[in-house]
Amino acid sequence: MCGTESEVEVPECGLCFDGTVPPTTRRVSIDLRKRPLAPYFGLRPTIVIEGRAQPTQWGVGTWQLPADRDTEVRVFLYRFGVTSGRASITLKPTDAAALRYRAPWFPFLRGALSPSP
Repeated sequence: MCGTESEVEVPECGLCFDGTVPPTTRRVSIDLRKRPLAPYFGLRPTIVIEGRAQPTQWGVGTWQLPADRDTEVRVFLYRFGVTSGRASITLKPTDAAALRYRAPWFPFLRGALSPSP
């Protein structure tokens, strides 16, 4: 981060007050969980960040997001060209750096994406 946490303004030169460059990205951890005993049979989660779909695995993963603007994060389940379990959230630069996706009990229902407790 730039200098101290209390510094919010960046000079016009693009450097922080301590001479470092402010970060342009931040890392967000997303915990992808499926329900126990739910009929998923090969459904895999896919995360969409700024329009770019990224197939992923169940469990915890880390993604880079822009640090200077709001970013929409979407998650859905995919198998054989069929999508289900959709959920989305818009993260502001000041929001928490951890999210949790809970898959629905049945694939045709919506999932839940929220800040991690």
